[in-house]
This record gives sequence, structure tokens and C-alpha cells, in this order.
Amino acid sequence: MISCEIEKTLRAPGGEMKLRLELEFKKGELVTLYGESGAGKTSTLRILAGLLTPDRGRITVGGRTWFDSEKKINLKPQQRNLGFVFQDYALFPHMTVRENLEYGTRSREDKGLVSNLIEMVALDDLQDRRPETLSGGQKQRVALARALVGKPELLLLDEPLSALDAKIRTRLQDAILALHREFALTTLLISHDLGEIHKLSDHVVELEQGTVLRQGSAEELFLRNKISGKFRFTGQVLNIEATGVVHIVTVLIQNQLVKVVAQEKEIRDLVVGDRVLVASKAFNPVLQKLDS
Repeated sequence: MISCEIEKTLRAPGGEMKLRLELEFKKGELVTLYGESGAGKTSTLRILAGLLTPDRGRITVGGRTWFDSEKKINLKPQQRNLGFVFQDYALFPHMTVRENLEYGTRSREDKGLVSNLIEMVALDDLQDRRPETLSGGQKQRVALARALVGKPELLLLDEPLSALDAKIRTRLQDAILALHREFALTTLLISHDLGEIHKLSDHVVELEQGTVLRQGSAEELFLRNKISGKFRFTGQVLNIEATGVVHIVTVLIQNQLVKVVAQEKEIRDLVVGDRVLVASKAFNPVLQKLDS
């Protein structure tokens, strides 16, 4: 269990902003922080990492106190068992891929984990190269693997995929999910991409002006139960779920998640990631796959 009750005065473009949070995450969850720029998402990660000190409050992780303003406890970042993946990767430019992962390892067991991680994120052919010779997606895989070398209790991801193209982003989403499950991580992710949030998250916390606006599953936060007349929208398939004789297809349309009841013939050639047309026919939604 991770518990965070903190207050911090932040400098924002419009003046000072009070960050006031009361959050609890279960061990093994992948939680996404969502909200507009300046809502306090990155500051929250930095506070958890020990890179920013709250004005007051308490942070406990797995029964261990990381910060307590009353008891004067404030563990240094290196004393907190966490991994942090920054937007700019923060790799050591003078080290090879393997050396970046091995930095800070202390035992043969840790060095064995390095080899396993290199294999898991498909860096075998790149392990002797330096960051300057890698693509953005390759650097991101190195950063993810390096964050896991210390077997963290908490993995922090600050919009790690925002600068990547759609195809690479999808592959790395799969890698994040696989690593999260393989290492039984508790992961805190910042993302603005609703498709990514729906795919990865167990729980979503929406922040606004430094406070929690609402929280719940991605479906609870972003699905809209609206009845309309005639309509035609295009979107991307995020999930296909069989429920008896029909299927429930979750589609991302602009910035909203919509669930469509579909027949077997409508989803026969449909896979997650396909673009579809959602239209009405006698007030019943019709789903049609679009050509790539």
C-alpha cells in the first residue's frame, strides 16, 4: 500500500497554486495521473521521488515512512526504492546501453537481472552502443529497463511515450504492461492519451489545480452515456469483449471513450487498433471497419 497525504505551494504560470493530495494506491496497481498541464502531475511524481519536498504531510510505501513533516523524516531519493523514467530519458551519454543499466548494481544477481532486462526489452543488438546512436524508442526502452534494475517498489513514468510515433508508442505500451506484470510493480504513470490510459490503467486519478477532481477506472471517468439521433463518427478500437451472443467494443472517438454493442459479423475481422466508423441505423449503433 502507498499512502500520500501532502501539501505543497507551487509556482504556476498564473501565480501560486496549492497542491493538496490524499491518495492511496494498492500494491501491484498501475495508476495514471491525468489532467491539464499545470495541474500538479509531475510535481506529484517529483515529491514521491524525493526531488521536491512538501510543505507538510506524510508519505508511506509498504509500511515504511518516506516523508513525515511532523517527525522530520525525509528520505533522500537514493534511499527510496523507486524507479523514475523521465520524459527526456536522462541516460548517461558516455556509457553504453549495458553500462547505463549496470550503473548502481551491487551484486552478481543484479548483473544477471541486467542481462534478463536487455533480453526482455529487445536490446541485445544495442547493448554496446551509446545513447547518441539510438532512436527515441530505443532510448525509451533503455530508460525503462534501467528503472527496473533496482527492483523498485514504485515505478514512476512521466509521460514516457509522448514524443514517439504511434507505432513505436503502441509497442512500448505493450512493453510497459508486460514489465509491470512480470515484476509485480506498483506503477504511477502520467499520460494525456486516452487510448493509452484505457489500455494500461487499473485506476485513474484526474487532477485539477492541484487537487483530485475525480478518480476511478478509465471507463468510469471517460465513458459518456449519451443518447443521440443520427450520427457518424470515426474512432479507434481499444477493446473487444465477448458477452454472451454480443460483443462490447470500446472505441476512442476524439477525446471520449464510447462503448458499442456489436454483432459477431461486425467484429469478425476487427482487432484492437483498427479504425472504425460508428453510425446510427434506426437508433441502433452500427460498427464498420475502415480501410487502413
